[in-house]
Amino acid sequence: MNVDQLAVNTPAPSPKPGAPTLRIRAVMLGERINPAGLELGSTVSSTPAAFRVHAGLAVIFRYGVVVLIGLLPSEEKVLLDSLKSRVTGELSPFEEEIAQAQLCKDESAEAIQPGGPICLAKFSDDRLLLIADALAKSTSLARDERRVAAVFDVIEPFARKLAEQGRTPPRRKSILQLIGNALLVQQRVAGRVAVAEKPDVLWEKPELDRLYGRLEDEYELKERLDTLERKLTAVSETANALTDIIDTQRSLRLEIAVVVLIVIEVAIGCFQIWSGTH
Repeated sequence: MNVDQLAVNTPAPSPKPGAPTLRIRAVMLGERINPAGLELGSTVSSTPAAFRVHAGLAVIFRYGVVVLIGLLPSEEKVLLDSLKSRVTGELSPFEEEIAQAQLCKDESAEAIQPGGPICLAKFSDDRLLLIADALAKSTSLARDERRVAAVFDVIEPFARKLAEQGRTPPRRKSILQLIGNALLVQQRVAGRVAVAEKPDVLWEKPELDRLYGRLEDEYELKERLDTLERKLTAVSETANALTDIIDTQRSLRLEIAVVVLIVIEVAIGCFQIWSGTH
């Protein structure tokens, strides 16, 4: 039996019958959240800021995402409302993702069912922090993917017009705005969110690296990051090319205007000389 057959024939871990389920909800409130001095309950982690709230956890990421684990909808609303004063660049509507976690039948095999719950050996804080990290990054990526898609929708007509008619947008400002939007997303992905970096909890619990790898695969974090970076590069290169063409056209018009002024000045001088001799 080869490896592929073994993978097919081996049943995936399934939740325990009647096992408790944890609802995990990631909500992107804005561009940034300042958790400094925040006191929601007993502290579970400082990086990211995580607190035990009621019977669940609240994990706050500085790049604008809050992950709520095992809280009632009414408790979630109260907590989110209390954080609004700490949010910069509030979003409306919020970006959000929801997942479910359950205990595994086989405690030695933690896995993620396709379209099903995340099976965990136990609901430990370390494991829940890993899920919160992956879900928060996925939610942030979804927001950035939507922003880049909107930039593509704007830049595509420019490129088509250049290809079909040989004409560029009349305003350089609109192109610079596209470059600015691309740079904002790029700075957010590389600087704030750091999708490619592993969470701090893995430094203390390296045995959970396999679980985090499965979470990365489930939410396609690396693949989505690579796709996003390629799109950002394409937007930047296209916008820079259009800006260069517009600058070249402006320089050409300026040179033509200078030549015309010189010709007019020469013509006036010649006319004055001719008038003086008659």
